[in-house]
Amino acid sequence: MKKKVVVGMSGGVDSSVAVLLLKEQGYDVIGVTMQIWQDEEQALKEEHGGCCGLSAVEDARRVAQVLDIPYYVMNFKQEFREKVMDYFTCEYLQGRTPNPCIACNRYVKWESLLQRSLEIGADYIATGHYARIEQLPNGRYAIRNSVTARKDQTYALYNLTQDQLSHTLMPVGAYHKDEIRKMAVENDLPVAYKPDSQDICFVPDGDYAGFIERERKGKVPGEGNFVLKDGTVIGRHLGITHYTIGQRKGLGIAMGHPVFVTEIRPEANEVVIGEAEDVMTDHLTCSHINYMSIPDLTEERRVFARIRYSHPGEWCRIRKAGEDRIFCEFEKPVRAVTPGQAVVFYDGEYVLGGGSIEG
Repeated sequence: MKKKVVVGMSGGVDSSVAVLLLKEQGYDVIGVTMQIWQDEEQALKEEHGGCCGLSAVEDARRVAQVLDIPYYVMNFKQEFREKVMDYFTCEYLQGRTPNPCIACNRYVKWESLLQRSLEIGADYIATGHYARIEQLPNGRYAIRNSVTARKDQTYALYNLTQDQLSHTLMPVGAYHKDEIRKMAVENDLPVAYKPDSQDICFVPDGDYAGFIERERKGKVPGEGNFVLKDGTVIGRHLGITHYTIGQRKGLGIAMGHPVFVTEIRPEANEVVIGEAEDVMTDHLTCSHINYMSIPDLTEERRVFARIRYSHPGEWCRIRKAGEDRIFCEFEKPVRAVTPGQAVVFYDGEYVLGGGSIEG
């Protein structure tokens, strides 16, 4: 009997070709689009071409018709609000800069979708992520880098569990993006030339502060002081939700030379300003650790680390700093280590694990 796989279809080219590849590999494929956004934001979502609007659903449905697979829309609004949108808002109000895509991957696209898929008799779920999943000689499942570095999405997948990985397929990770586009064109998929989505799906206009203000309906701290590290007031800021560590543009203060956000102090409603060297550091501590290629960190080891999605990475040494904390010391200073973002550790091409940056 064919293995059954539920493919999360975003209406984009990558997840559409994932369906094509899995059908060619002999799987019994079901397409599902996850309904995750609130209806009241529909106009904004459609205006900016979000990945979960009505147009995305229609694109996915048309692909499913072309490829002759069953297709459904599943409602995950409550899970998405609790695990992603509320988390996003709370983190910014605490002076941290979250990565909502990582939270969505772990708790919605995998935890919730996988559970429902298993309940309807599926063996696997699949996505269009540019990454590969392999079972290592030690028996553990690990994410491996995509064959194309510029599209690699392993950073945002570091916190998937062993059970989730064992029930997941990522067929496009073995191909380059131009190969995926070519397959879509050759098979007459209606999304073959659709551009990739670049923004956070629930803030498609990029106005994070405006989104948080709408969510909290006026309960967001307003203007406060820009200060130097010693507390000297040098100007007024718009509100802490407008800023992130390392930011230079849009500060609205004139110091005669470039300055940067070096710290956010939510309890005092202050944004600390410093020099370029003040946003460089050679260490960090992270918590909420998820191990992937190894069951635990038993001794200090040298690994490659990325501190944000766009970070090219740097060599470092890591060691335990407590039951659920890791201390990381970089061989060369890195810029703008940002609380709330993830640090992901690599052992060669494989994700060793990672955690949430504390500072």
